[in-house]
Amino acid sequence: MSAPDVTALLAELERSQPDLAEEARTAVEWLTGGEPLETVTQLDVCEFLWYTLPLKVGPMKVSTDLERLARSLGRLLQLGGMDRYAALCVSSTTVQILRTYAHEGEDAGTTAYQQALEATGVLPPDVPELQWSMIMGPEELGAHIACSAALELAIVAGESVDRTALTRRWLTEPRTDLGGDSWLNRVHGERLNRWVLGRGPARRKLAQPFEVRLHAPVTPQPLPTLNRLLSLAASGESLPLRLAPSPEALRLRDLAERELGAIRYDGAKLAITDYGMRLLKSKSAMWRAVTRLLLARGEHEFEVSAREAALLLLADGTLMSPGQLRERVAEVVGGEGWHPATNLEDVAGPVNDLVAQLTALGLAFSDDLAVRMDRPGQLAALAALRSHALRPRKYVSSG
Repeated sequence: MSAPDVTALLAELERSQPDLAEEARTAVEWLTGGEPLETVTQLDVCEFLWYTLPLKVGPMKVSTDLERLARSLGRLLQLGGMDRYAALCVSSTTVQILRTYAHEGEDAGTTAYQQALEATGVLPPDVPELQWSMIMGPEELGAHIACSAALELAIVAGESVDRTALTRRWLTEPRTDLGGDSWLNRVHGERLNRWVLGRGPARRKLAQPFEVRLHAPVTPQPLPTLNRLLSLAASGESLPLRLAPSPEALRLRDLAERELGAIRYDGAKLAITDYGMRLLKSKSAMWRAVTRLLLARGEHEFEVSAREAALLLLADGTLMSPGQLRERVAEVVGGEGWHPATNLEDVAGPVNDLVAQLTALGLAFSDDLAVRMDRPGQLAALAALRSHALRPRKYVSSG
């Protein structure tokens, strides 16, 4: 059966119901963006009806009755034999969402849209390998559309759908239509390239050699220093009495308690938290938790940029003095547009804290003369950079 032709369908609608033809033309142009009607998915229809129509089309056509426009699109889709999609256009869900936008405002309407979209079952969920971005590049958008179409097909076929399992399989399996590549690899490549092409020529030059290196996951490494501390906390024994605990030991305890939430104090004793016990039992979980701390997202973005530049400079085991490291970091982040002339005082805090963190974890050697990462530290730097580079793009909160 040949795909429905939009021009022919509009001509038929003009003959049979001329009062609906113009609204249908407007709606289908927005829905398809000029692509063939056969490429439209349920996700496309839902997003048009519940988001684009009230927020994009409506403001441009003040006098347009949005419910009527939705019905007109439904009639066009029905003429084209796309009955499931036509039913969405006149469904009570669509009517309710459009009225929510009209009477309760954009925030309430958007919330109703998101809830309804989740209920359809065709929205690909976040999976361990990939958290979807709010702002998608072409490859990620292609992957999202493909996964949604696969979910839709399984639901229509009457299958019992495990959305997470199906999405993971669709993302990770090599595909002939991608030349043997996987969607996950395509998305990761896109995100890594975007990360490399970040702000400033100095930052770009420093990051460029890492684009290929960060494609493959980094094998988790043991973290004996943290492991010993958590083991001590799990044993319930008192802390060893010391007149002057080393700065590294104090920093490690602070990291485990305040940054990881893995231990707490019970008088003179350390106690391990439930989360800390999970880390103690899993080398990979401990590795992920620690490496993500190195570029914590909760910090100010400038501080993250300074720490990232320091990791890029140290990740190959280069020996640098603390002063040299701060100077190089200042050069890199200064070229990213944070300040007209970023000085050493700007970067000293985040860089010094990162070095103290790495030293306390046994991932770097540092003193007044030199800073250098050993092999586990270099791998931790790569893991932290990879996690940061592959993070999903989100809208910046205005709050």
